[in-house]
Amino acid sequence: MTRNRQYGLVIGLIIAAGIGVANAADKPGPANRLAKESSPYLRQHAHNPVNWYPWGPEAFEKAKKENKLVFLSIGYSSCHWCHVMERESFENAEVAKILNDSFVCIKVDREERPDIDEIYMTALHVFRQSGGWPLSMFLTPEAKPIVGGTYWPPDDRVIDGETVKGFKSILKVMKDVKEKQPKELADQAEEIAKRTQARLEEGLHGRAIVTLERKLIADGIDEVIEGFDGEFGGFGRKARGFRGTKFPMPCYLELLLAEAKRTKNNDLSKALALTLGKMATGGIFDQIGGGFHRYSTERTWTVPHFEKMLYDNGQLAEIYARAYETDPKPLYARTIRTTLDFVLRELTAPEGAFYSALDADSEGEEGRFYVWTPKDLEQALPNKDELDFARQLFGVSQGLNFEKKYSILTMPESAFEHKWTDVKVAEKIEVVRKKLFDIRAKRERPFLDTKILTAWNGQMIAGFATAGRALKEPKYTQAAAKAADFVLANLRTKDGRLFRTYMTIDGKGQARLNGYLDDYAFLVHGLLALHDATNEKRWLDETKTLTDVMVKWHLDEKAGGYFYTSNDHEKLFARSKDQFDGAQPCGNSVAARNLVRLHAKTGDAKYRDLAQKSLETFAGPLKANPSAITIMLAALGEYLEAKAGTTEQKDDLSKPGGKATTSDSVVKVTSAAEKPDANGKQVVTITLAIDDGWHIYGNPVGSSELVAGSETTVKVSGKGKPKLAAVVYPKGKLTKEKVANEEIEYFIYEGKIQIKATIQRVAGDKESVELSVNFGACKSGKAGVCLKPSEVKLKVPSS
Repeated sequence: MTRNRQYGLVIGLIIAAGIGVANAADKPGPANRLAKESSPYLRQHAHNPVNWYPWGPEAFEKAKKENKLVFLSIGYSSCHWCHVMERESFENAEVAKILNDSFVCIKVDREERPDIDEIYMTALHVFRQSGGWPLSMFLTPEAKPIVGGTYWPPDDRVIDGETVKGFKSILKVMKDVKEKQPKELADQAEEIAKRTQARLEEGLHGRAIVTLERKLIADGIDEVIEGFDGEFGGFGRKARGFRGTKFPMPCYLELLLAEAKRTKNNDLSKALALTLGKMATGGIFDQIGGGFHRYSTERTWTVPHFEKMLYDNGQLAEIYARAYETDPKPLYARTIRTTLDFVLRELTAPEGAFYSALDADSEGEEGRFYVWTPKDLEQALPNKDELDFARQLFGVSQGLNFEKKYSILTMPESAFEHKWTDVKVAEKIEVVRKKLFDIRAKRERPFLDTKILTAWNGQMIAGFATAGRALKEPKYTQAAAKAADFVLANLRTKDGRLFRTYMTIDGKGQARLNGYLDDYAFLVHGLLALHDATNEKRWLDETKTLTDVMVKWHLDEKAGGYFYTSNDHEKLFARSKDQFDGAQPCGNSVAARNLVRLHAKTGDAKYRDLAQKSLETFAGPLKANPSAITIMLAALGEYLEAKAGTTEQKDDLSKPGGKATTSDSVVKVTSAAEKPDANGKQVVTITLAIDDGWHIYGNPVGSSELVAGSETTVKVSGKGKPKLAAVVYPKGKLTKEKVANEEIEYFIYEGKIQIKATIQRVAGDKESVELSVNFGACKSGKAGVCLKPSEVKLKVPSS
């Protein structure tokens, strides 16, 4: 159990997830409000005895009117622990009565409303809690978060001698706190809301004095490789021996793929090949039916979490296809084909668009559809020769590998590579696989989420289009085009804006919810891939149209980058500008890369300028935490490569109309040194003359909202290993600026300023030393122009 003593009101309520599975559900009761919703996840809860509301004003008005807290539960249809909590608590009459009597209960599908999910997941992180689903959160009637957690068992449990509160106890505590300490509760919610808002805007205030250069990409690669598992591929915590879950991390793989191709770096190529090979032959890949499961629960990729998500398979199909173009391994081709054939067979609507997910559970067990007992295999393959062959081929001869009674089928890479080229062996493999597939198809199937999401369809379109091009398979390119046609025809308004989701209920299709940033960015990415594969002008025309719509409704005109929600979206207590890649890249990463590619394809300078502005906006996060935003790094790489390939004339400040590009163009730096005293101390006066209309940041800069490193600094170096005994910076001019509706204050230097630096030399040091003065210049006023930072080096003699 994790605790945080910063918030003392309801500290003991944050309970760790993942303890046990309850009995099967009771018979469905009367329908609640969720029965009228389109989301399959919400409809799964339509017969709970809990009086659920969908997210909306009706629920919050009821909470205000009745002076009740809101209980918010966020999940998705293929979430295993969401099902567990439903069976244990939401179908439990006793729990439902407590919820209905004392709270207003809201259910949210995180895939339909990722904006809500991000805000309250961030609130949970403010409490220093690990995230996960179901996300359980208590809110005020104004929708401000109070406290939350993930999965909560219904009753108290004793773990390692400590009593952990169950859901019923938590509900009782929250009810008591609301009645007895309403002011303290409200104050806590206000504080959490402020911290949540600050976290969502972290790193994007002010102007980052960071050069857009390849070193940012190199630093990101170093961070990624630092967590690389050299034995089994993939990424994790080396210090922990890579214990725990291991995700495919497509965003990491995409950066490695791009940089390995550009630099011909053999180490990057090996890391990529090892990871792609181990995943494709492990249990995370469905060796019988094709397609990737969500993630591996352990280091070797053997035991997956069995849900299958469209976005994982779209991204991985694209990566394997692009890897195949560089390194045409039979394993890659087989992985691509079986993945896409799985999607066509099981995740494709009759109209051509793609469904969202397959559940992990069936027959009341996680993974039961995919795993095999010894008896299962014997019954499926009565021929002893085929049975023995299958046991060897799929790693079954090595023993049971799941819950001590099942085998998850793997295909050791060595067996695959050596045997696949033998036609007779390949035919035998296919015969055995087909028999197992046909037997497995008769089992109870996992739940299929038939929700069609614009963003995820964009990723799958990119996977099909890239694979069609790489494998020269027209059926895959045609599938991409058919899905694109459906989305453009059915998930777009008359004025060209995108919807988020589409569902067919009782034979009627319905598109709903304003599109988010990733809906535009991911769909444009897919259409660009289609243009690459077909060279058809219509796909490029659609990308330009959708990009222009995205810019109109999502661009932050002042600070740059794109808000996740549109300008006319429902106003929540916080608004995010996503800047972190996860299981999927963030919308800003993909948007920046799209803009770079659009400029390359069209030559239109507006796309280049928009790309540059985005990259400059996120330069601070790129420098501070590059491995958290690797698709933005890939975009930067393509931007720099395109820039290096141009023949643009450099600015010449000596000519009329010349334009400053680096900070030392507008700041002149000189120094005057005194002689060292008897103790080796030498005082140097450094003068910075700043051109009119420009400023540099003070030291201290005075605001945590500005990126670390923005302030003016002085450093010393030399053969005698001198040190700075003291540096006295002048007091800066206090400046106020309004950013994202919040006023920030910081200090700047203008005109002529002097810095006093005292150097401590070692006894007998007669060498010159070097002072390095680092600063970044920006245009004063509202122009918002910042130049590349400069480092000016000054030689200081010993006498």
